Amino acid sequence: MRTASNWKEFEVIDTSAGEKLERWGNVILARPDPQIIWNTEKGPEWKRANARYQRSNSGGGSWDIKQMPQDSWELHYRELTFKISPTGFKHTGLFPEQAVNWDFMAGKIRCAGRPISVLNLFAYTGGATLACAAAGAKVCHVDASKGMVQWARENAQLSSLQEKPIRWIVDDCKKFVEREIRRGTRYDAIVMDPPSYGRGPGGEVWKLEEQIYPLVELCAQVLSDKPLFFLLNSYTTGLSPSVMEYILGVAVGSRYKGVLSSSEIGLPVTKTGFVLPCGSTAIWENR
Repeated sequence: MRTASNWKEFEVIDTSAGEKLERWGNVILARPDPQIIWNTEKGPEWKRANARYQRSNSGGGSWDIKQMPQDSWELHYRELTFKISPTGFKHTGLFPEQAVNWDFMAGKIRCAGRPISVLNLFAYTGGATLACAAAGAKVCHVDASKGMVQWARENAQLSSLQEKPIRWIVDDCKKFVEREIRRGTRYDAIVMDPPSYGRGPGGEVWKLEEQIYPLVELCAQVLSDKPLFFLLNSYTTGLSPSVMEYILGVAVGSRYKGVLSSSEIGLPVTKTGFVLPCGSTAIWENR
């Protein structure tokens, strides 16, 4: 497992009974996590939570706020700054475990010795976009949610990256890639973090297990002659790292010489010293 262990302002304090207790700067949140099936004793630190996200029996949920210092605040990772704000879907606008992937991508870009263009699909609030831009890449940031793209732009401003060559695109990722193929646009690196399930603006149903392979195949068509990496991330429990690695091997590795790898990614838990798994990543990279 690859662990995002370089955070200074974020930590997973403890995990138990379907919940994780996290410190986001000076704010402590308790959030549900269905994979936490162990029921260890919850110590006094759990009483320090400023807010707890409660699931509803009818679906969704809401925040039970005890005392919040502010509605939104900033969190820093290396040279990057992010706006954190609890949303109605239990999220905060950031997935801290992805820092291990940010570090990988930034390192590859800095060592490339040439200009690198990156396509970031399902780009959310821009963690990967900012990491790649800060490392010197030209980035195309694509997400279907106008609100998420605006949030990403705010993060770029907070990180003093607003003048970097970043294209901000609000669009369906598949349709955008199809147009890039017709336009003959090419990218040296691709990052994908697709959702497990969703609906498009026209009511289209997205199921990751059914659509991930054709989408990766499609994206492989916009890779340059000398691609640097293709990183595929997933939070779908039924999609193993090895399956994603196989998909990249067939769609990308059969066309370009490189190295394939895959693993779970996770976050260290302060109280126990163990690592909480938080998703899977498969990578094809040119070495």
